[in-house]
Amino acid sequence: MCAQVAHASILAFEKADASSRKSWMSEGQKKVVLKVAGERPLFELKVLAEMKGISAALVQDAGLTEIPPGSLTALGLGPAKTDELDKITGDLSLL
Repeated sequence: MCAQVAHASILAFEKADASSRKSWMSEGQKKVVLKVAGERPLFELKVLAEMKGISAALVQDAGLTEIPPGSLTALGLGPAKTDELDKITGDLSLL
């Protein structure tokens, strides 16, 4: 699970614009891990984030461990302002 979250964080960071990356790096690289029930919410959150101009990256597992190949395991969002992310993820629980 930790590896999947790390993948999501890096992928989203790489997709973000230079200004967002620079701000995030200078502000301590905040990361928050939340949970959803299943793959569908990951797709829905990705669409919502992209509609708001927030970097979003789905992680599809390669199947090198116990997770079946091709499984969607995580979604990375941001870096972005906390209030913007809260509009998308504010009703989710911490993992």
